[in-house]
Amino acid sequence: MFANLSDRLTATFRNLRGKGRLSEADIDATIREIRRALLDADVAVPVVRTFTGNIRERALGAEVSGALNPAQQVVKIVNEELVAILGGESRPLKFAKNGPTVIMLAGLQGAGKTTLAGKLAHYLKQQGQTPLLVAADLQRPNAVTQLKVVGERAGVPVFAPEPGVTREDEKVRGNPVKVAKKGIKEAESRQHSVVIVDTAGRLGVDRELMQQAADIRKAIDPHEVLFVIDAMIGQDAVATAQAFQQGVDITGVVLTKLDGDARGGAALSVAEVTGRPILFASTGEKLDEFEVFHPDRMASRILDMGDILTLIEQAEKAFDQEEAAALAAKVVKGEDFTLTDFLSQMQQLKNMGSMKKMLTMLPGMGQVRDQIENFDEREIVRTEAIIQSMTPGERDNPKLLNGSRRSRIARGSGMQVSDVNSLVKRFEDAQTMMRAMAKNGGNMPGLPGMGGGAPGSFGGFPGGKKSKGKQAPQRKVKGKSGNPAVRAQQEAAARNKPDAAAPAGSAFGLGAAPQAPEEFDASSLNADFGKYLRR
Repeated sequence: MFANLSDRLTATFRNLRGKGRLSEADIDATIREIRRALLDADVAVPVVRTFTGNIRERALGAEVSGALNPAQQVVKIVNEELVAILGGESRPLKFAKNGPTVIMLAGLQGAGKTTLAGKLAHYLKQQGQTPLLVAADLQRPNAVTQLKVVGERAGVPVFAPEPGVTREDEKVRGNPVKVAKKGIKEAESRQHSVVIVDTAGRLGVDRELMQQAADIRKAIDPHEVLFVIDAMIGQDAVATAQAFQQGVDITGVVLTKLDGDARGGAALSVAEVTGRPILFASTGEKLDEFEVFHPDRMASRILDMGDILTLIEQAEKAFDQEEAAALAAKVVKGEDFTLTDFLSQMQQLKNMGSMKKMLTMLPGMGQVRDQIENFDEREIVRTEAIIQSMTPGERDNPKLLNGSRRSRIARGSGMQVSDVNSLVKRFEDAQTMMRAMAKNGGNMPGLPGMGGGAPGSFGGFPGGKKSKGKQAPQRKVKGKSGNPAVRAQQEAAARNKPDAAAPAGSAFGLGAAPQAPEEFDASSLNADFGKYLRR
């Protein structure tokens, strides 16, 4: 959603690099570009004025003039001000000390209240709560039925004493205020810890909508009134938020459809305009595509600094701690990384969700956004099918994979033999890297800040910046001729030479003692990874 805004801001800061001192003209030009970027992103004009005014005041002060790197100091100021307009600090839900906690959802029709009710219930259930959904939206056709379906998917009971309407021309039956009050009593009798009341919306703000929402609020006295807003509505977000703030007195905001391709101005405007914090964000259609909103992390994403903390939290949920510890111990001991391990890691990686979303959480990924968008998520499923078509012995010892075995695996997985060959080659590269990690004490070769990699390269990621300096001369391998004809004769003689017997206990023809690993060739890994990115 914030791709265009992120690109504009990153380009603006890039113009400041290399300057030892920033003049007032430099700062004014930067502020001008930031203002244009925010207005293009549909951020409310009053919010843009406040935001750019604060940045200019701080940038012209001693905070920047006395800094060793003024450009980085400006980025730091913009980041802090972004965090401020997004709400400052994340706030958890307020829970009742006695009795059930009552949460009321309010917002326009189409904002995603009913789906969000199920997501919130699913989230609270994972936190150890026992939620109950109350269907108080009796006006939208099939709203009650939809909530029942969502509740069933989330594994949460739904209280729906009234069926609601099924057609536009059908007369509304039942009183939503009475349904909400009965829902509270039902939760108390069944000892539910949380009650989530789904209320009716309209296509636009009107007096009838506000009066009904205000009546429900007065009747049930909720601990939280969450305003559900579509992050894609743009400038209209300000007027809508102010209307609900005055009519219902909301206590928090939830952003939906944050995975859309709209400009996202609502997310940067609503917290500043209403003075209420953004508590949650919905990032997709699935129940688990729902997260606590952290202003500092969202600001880092907008400035292309990544969101490593969220990525770590997702990994902790998806990865099996015992399996991860066992694999780490295996690497330290110098034992070989097998296709069984490869499959296990891939399956746990798939449990984390979309690879595209995970890649965008890494710092600097805005530079390769087009390649990430071209990433084919189905390649992971295809790779999984190939490995699962192998026997346990073949997974543990890929050297057994001769031509006939590879042909059988290709038929069993519905793939081509070339796909099997490509997977085996990628696995051999990964295995070489794991051996090198064991030798280097856990440092990964070829990645920046982790034991190697060419200066200026982005971890060998396709599309990353390459180093502009002179390339290191290739090392000549001892015993191999530079003449292609002579080298072909040498390779033919080596193939005809009988293989030495592998020592006992070896999975890949290596002895128990760890051998010196071959030099890891990142270029071959890049070529294969390019396949996934459809280069």
